[in-house]
Amino acid sequence: QVQLVESGGGEVQEGGSLRLSCTASGLTFSSYRVGWFRQAPGKEREFVAAISRLGTGALYGDSVKGRFTISRDNAKNTVDLQMNMLKPEDTAIYYCAASQSSWSRDPDEYEYWGQGTQVTVSS
Repeated sequence: QVQLVESGGGEVQEGGSLRLSCTASGLTFSSYRVGWFRQAPGKEREFVAAISRLGTGALYGDSVKGRFTISRDNAKNTVDLQMNMLKPEDTAIYYCAASQSSWSRDPDEYEYWGQGTQVTVSS
C-alpha cells in the first residue's frame, strides 16, 4: 500500500520560514518524481514545486520561485520543501504527490497523494 505522509506544517508570521517533509512508503521511491501542491479555501489546487527522480532537476511555481526550495533524500524516502520569506498568500493546505510517468505541473498527472498539512502565515 502506497502512503505519502506530510509533516512540518504550522503557523508562522509573515517573513518566517517552515520546512515541510513528505515521507513515502510502499513504492520504489527513486522511480517517482515528487511534487508539492497547495490548496487555499475556495481556490483550485496550485502547483508549488516538483523534483526529478534523482533530485537533479526541479520545477517551481511562479509564486514561490526564489523563496521555496525542494529537495529529496532517496535513502530516507523523503522530499522536503523549505519555505522562506513566507507571505499570508502562502496560507493553504500543502500536499505532496508522486508520479511515475510525468514531469508536470498538472495535479492530474500524479498517481499518489498525501493527506496534506496546513500552513498558516499571519500578517
